[in-house]
Amino acid sequence: MQDENRMPRQELSSDDGIDRRGMLQCMAWVGTGLVWGMTGGMATSRLFGQAPAAKPTFTFAQISDSHLGFARDPNKDVAATLQKTIARINALPEPPDFVLHTGDLTHLAKPEEFDAVSELLKEVKAGKVLYVPGEHDFDGDGNKEYLKRFGKATKGTGWYSFDHKGCHFIGLVNVANAKSGSGDGGLGVIGKDQLQWLEKDVAGLKDSNPVVLFAHVPLWMVYEKWGWGTRDAEQALKTLKRFGSLTVLNGHIHQVMKKVEGNVTFHTARSTAFPQSEPGKGSPGPIRDLPAGKLKAALGLSAVSYTENRGSLAIVDSALE
Repeated sequence: MQDENRMPRQELSSDDGIDRRGMLQCMAWVGTGLVWGMTGGMATSRLFGQAPAAKPTFTFAQISDSHLGFARDPNKDVAATLQKTIARINALPEPPDFVLHTGDLTHLAKPEEFDAVSELLKEVKAGKVLYVPGEHDFDGDGNKEYLKRFGKATKGTGWYSFDHKGCHFIGLVNVANAKSGSGDGGLGVIGKDQLQWLEKDVAGLKDSNPVVLFAHVPLWMVYEKWGWGTRDAEQALKTLKRFGSLTVLNGHIHQVMKKVEGNVTFHTARSTAFPQSEPGKGSPGPIRDLPAGKLKAALGLSAVSYTENRGSLAIVDSALE
């Protein structure tokens, strides 16, 4: 896979006169967004707020990196911003069928943090909330606290799959073996057992079956020095690239980034807790010196629509304010 953060120019421009590259660069910090769709392996976009071309078969929302237990600048009340995110989900014109949380529910994997986030997410009016763990959710005891609450029907350290209205969803765990002292910044790792399970999981699916893969750490190399990538992602993607519609949703980096490679669309989500720096600028971790009043513009959620028989996912990234 090429290590690139931007799509080719021809995929960034359209006849509406809008500079898509400029829009992408500012999306992480302002309350605007684009609706992303994938049709026949080609990514297309429409402006946030425009009506979809067709009524979707179903919708779901993605949230990420809530970090319950974090209480420092730039956000000393992460519970409040998660509550505001939940309110935004509950106010959507059409309730999503479910919500995906792509990890780091807690900051220190303490039982009381897990209890707090569980209680807050009970307020979501969608059908259900589904999860994968982040590295902050591992408690040093076999991921016991996370699995007790969110992983009862999962395998290993929390991976699983399910089907919903013609689309196959796969939740992977790529944080269990990441080592921050390994010299690579703590890259994500899927691991042999999970890769073998993945091959068996999709073996009976047709190439035309839309697939959504979600995990915490990006499955493309956003920035290796900071551990913003997954060491063995290529092996997983090799198994999945035969599918005509493959969408990969991640968190971890606390900002919106998107990459299109052939029939694969990679998309990272904002945090509901705090933003991080752009890759290679400054250092990873919370941006502590945000201007007054700018926090909520850097946090948000993603709403995703799927239309049956169109091989299409449309993603709307929305800031809290």
